[in-house]
Amino acid sequence: MTYEEAIGYIHSISWRGSRPGLSRITELTKMIGNPQDSLSFVHIAGTNGKGSLSCMLESILRAAGYKTGLFTSPFVKDFTERMRVSGRDIGKEQLAECTEYVKSFADKMADPPTEFELITAIAFEYFKREACDIVVCEVGMGGRLDSTNVIKAPALAVITEIALDHTAYLGSTVEAIAGEKAGIIKKGSRVLFTGTDGDARRVVLDAAKRAGAPFATPDYGALRVTSSSVEGSDFSYRGAEYHVPLAGLYQPRNAAAAIEAAAQLRLCGYDIPDSAVKNGIASAVWHARFELLSRDPVIIYDGGHNPQGVGAAFESIKAYFPNKRVVAISGVMADKDYDASIGIASPYISRVYTVRPDNPRALSAVDYADAFRRHGTDAVPCGTVIEAVKKAVADAKAYGAPMLVFGSLYLYAEAAEAIREAVR
Repeated sequence: MTYEEAIGYIHSISWRGSRPGLSRITELTKMIGNPQDSLSFVHIAGTNGKGSLSCMLESILRAAGYKTGLFTSPFVKDFTERMRVSGRDIGKEQLAECTEYVKSFADKMADPPTEFELITAIAFEYFKREACDIVVCEVGMGGRLDSTNVIKAPALAVITEIALDHTAYLGSTVEAIAGEKAGIIKKGSRVLFTGTDGDARRVVLDAAKRAGAPFATPDYGALRVTSSSVEGSDFSYRGAEYHVPLAGLYQPRNAAAAIEAAAQLRLCGYDIPDSAVKNGIASAVWHARFELLSRDPVIIYDGGHNPQGVGAAFESIKAYFPNKRVVAISGVMADKDYDASIGIASPYISRVYTVRPDNPRALSAVDYADAFRRHGTDAVPCGTVIEAVKKAVADAKAYGAPMLVFGSLYLYAEAAEAIREAVR
């Protein structure tokens, strides 16, 4: 099997959609020898912040000398980003080999796996073959019934900020969604809750108590941000000084959560020096989360795609560019609460160019523009991302305004390439 054949096979079963449940992944991983049982995990669930936290914690563990695995979704440029070892994407030959192996068993299943279940099994097989010391594993959706929850008790279960998202699957209240996320908590784990919602905290704490799992939270009162810009932030946490290169006002909080996660892992027996924590935070790389793509004009990409995420992005815009409104490009999935997100974003946007991301669930550019106009925002639908970028870059240069691309992560690869061409 070639890499192209492997990718074709993985995507060929995407029509099966999302079918929460552990029966298929349990059967599949058993057939391939339960590779996950030979690995140690940090399991991370939540609505917002789990990607940034995952990348920072993996960077810390790598700086401490551990051979790390990192499993995240979705990818923003290349599929191989989804499974990394020691900071490097899986090689194309390795992906093909692992896919061919897993396929030989998946094809025999009466109830075949979904795309994400297949990817999960491939990742676990890869991490086993690489003999990773510890795997930082991000949940796909929810937690309790997510395919990653086939793992046994992780060393640490982390629940990040909870917000209303995927309500058709996870529930219509923060408490219900928190209950699904807390489904990753198991007896024998430690638990870290990094969110701020009191109702969600109570749900997670109750789940930890039922499992007899020690519970902890970061002390955000001990967080002091000394400077923050599109180049990153300097901050102190519990008296120690740090630099995080990831932009966005919210990243020092994510970094504090990663520092706290490292402290919890020390209690599990992991040797993580203070220097590794500082160096790991300072060398973290995470694309599409308030990422600076150009300095002249200033162009930022942020993958915030729900009201909470969009709100966090525009809090940073307001702080970094006071008294300025941005030229924006945006595209979203039709099943997101985009109207609420528009309400948050509109006061800070002079004009938005809407596009349709390359995904079957995407909202049309015309319908999205109409929604912006209902909020009083000048909106122009575009047929392609390249068209939107050319127009938005021209506006940003003409008016000396910052430019923000936000919404779906599915826009990133195409938008980033178009931006590189436009600002040469």
